[in-house]
Amino acid sequence: MAGMLAHGPYAEFAVLLIVSALAGAFAVRLRQPVLIAYIVVGILVGPAVFGIVTAHDEVALLAEIGVTVLLFVVGLKLDLHHIRHIGPVALATGLGQLGFTIVFGFLIIVLMGKSLMDALYVAVALTFSSTIIVVKLLSDKRELDSLHGRIAVGFLIVQDVAVVLAMMTMSALRGHGDDAILAVAGHLALRLVGAGMLMFVLMRYVLPWLVHAMARTQELLLIFAIAWGTGLAALGELAGFSKEAGAFLAGFSLASTSYREAMNARLTGIRDFMLLFFFVDLGAKLDFSTLGGELWPAVILSLFVLIGNPLIVMAIMGYMGYRKRTGFLAGLTVAQISEFSIVFVAMGITLGHVGVEALGLTTLVGLVTIMVSTYMILYSQPLYERLAPLLGVFERARPFRELAVERQGRAAGQPDIVVFGLGRYGARLMRQLRQAGIAVIGVDFDPEIVRQLRRQRLPVRFGDGEDPGFLESLPLADARWVVTTFPQWDSNRAFLHALGEAGFKGRIAGVVRDDIHGAALGAAGVERVLNPFNDAADYAARAFAAEIAYEDAHRTDAPAAAGTQSATPAQDPAAAQPAASPRANAPDRPQETER
Repeated sequence: MAGMLAHGPYAEFAVLLIVSALAGAFAVRLRQPVLIAYIVVGILVGPAVFGIVTAHDEVALLAEIGVTVLLFVVGLKLDLHHIRHIGPVALATGLGQLGFTIVFGFLIIVLMGKSLMDALYVAVALTFSSTIIVVKLLSDKRELDSLHGRIAVGFLIVQDVAVVLAMMTMSALRGHGDDAILAVAGHLALRLVGAGMLMFVLMRYVLPWLVHAMARTQELLLIFAIAWGTGLAALGELAGFSKEAGAFLAGFSLASTSYREAMNARLTGIRDFMLLFFFVDLGAKLDFSTLGGELWPAVILSLFVLIGNPLIVMAIMGYMGYRKRTGFLAGLTVAQISEFSIVFVAMGITLGHVGVEALGLTTLVGLVTIMVSTYMILYSQPLYERLAPLLGVFERARPFRELAVERQGRAAGQPDIVVFGLGRYGARLMRQLRQAGIAVIGVDFDPEIVRQLRRQRLPVRFGDGEDPGFLESLPLADARWVVTTFPQWDSNRAFLHALGEAGFKGRIAGVVRDDIHGAALGAAGVERVLNPFNDAADYAARAFAAEIAYEDAHRTDAPAAAGTQSATPAQDPAAAQPAASPRANAPDRPQETER
């Protein structure tokens, strides 16, 4: 090992990645988020224990890029449409939980003897829940589209907005320690107005055509997304905000484009990889000489987060007319602090507002709450069954709002069929289904096709059907059918695997051009295989057979039955139907092969 590490930073990174992979596998085995394993790896390879990795500057640079990508992805998910439709419960719950945790957390921390600035930073850090962990756990449990899952995602969006505003506010305090609060607020307001005007111009006149040009290839779209995020992060720091705020605004500026799902799916893996270095760097920088005095404060604050945050969510949701079970399951999602909490306090150290003790305390609280809350969410149903008799205080006699949700039934806009691949066949299939009154959406990765069909007011999405991350952004939960028109078997094999990863439980149909491809799809579990060439030939053959049968029955030399009147195919539709075998299809129905 020592000989390998003597070869410089490359070898150190190789060792770091190997150790991180092994530690991450062990964490997954324990059903824990891998970020905990990465922090432990940072502690082990850092100077506090073995001192294996000495390339601290390189790791720190990658850590900064990881935080930039993280904030960019958060901004990318914050579509203006979703902001307008967050809903009263998500807004009230999010703001209520934020206010409760900040006020009471601040008082508790001050009573522990901490300084006012430390108490403010840590109290704000305690309010943020991990969007990444919560969404991943709910997705694994297939609860992301449930009522409590949708509400949880709503107030997580509120928290994401709050963390960026908090970062902007604290960044504005840099260098203004002796200024009046009104002066600081004025500086912040001017910067926000300037940033808002710049974002408006970019989003209205520059970014639409620029992103469209970059979307011609997947690789170029990915490079552009990272370049845009890091570029605005650097600009944000120059403007007096922070890199984190600039990265968030970069993502937000692209959130209303039709390519955001594709960019988000491509960036997810890069985000997770780069954040590895942030948590490793965090673990390596922890000062254990200062952590001993933070153990009891960490225990008290962890209990406050694990118990207090879910209670305030249940109280608000119960008051707003939801059942105690919905409030309990949604409340468990805020029973931990997030990676944003650590990023926020680390930014405070950079700005000179707090010391490393605040970061150590926040990290300890994060480790405890993330580990415990993970099991609370995974085993939420057994936990609820045990606590249900005690939770009646959080439920109205008549949970009117949840009853109204149940009466709504199927959510508006949920498709019955999703068509992947919008060439001539897929686009026509989509149009015919819409004319038949069937709810359908289409998906394609060609930006020109997507733009053309959207001009025709057809509901289409831009994205890669072979990417499980993108499929999770589609409304597949209630879809009855998925239709793939991908021409190659390799593409369909990857697509079927991605559908399984996304948890699709409906039926699948495939369009093929040869029998070999059709047999492969059938063997892979596709229920219905359509062959346009065979279908068209069969339809034409039946049409010709019907015409010839009609002509034979109405030859001029054929004896006509007395007192009968000849009928044309138009007058007698039944006469136009050919004599077909029991397996023959009707002329207006394509031939299908069911598996």
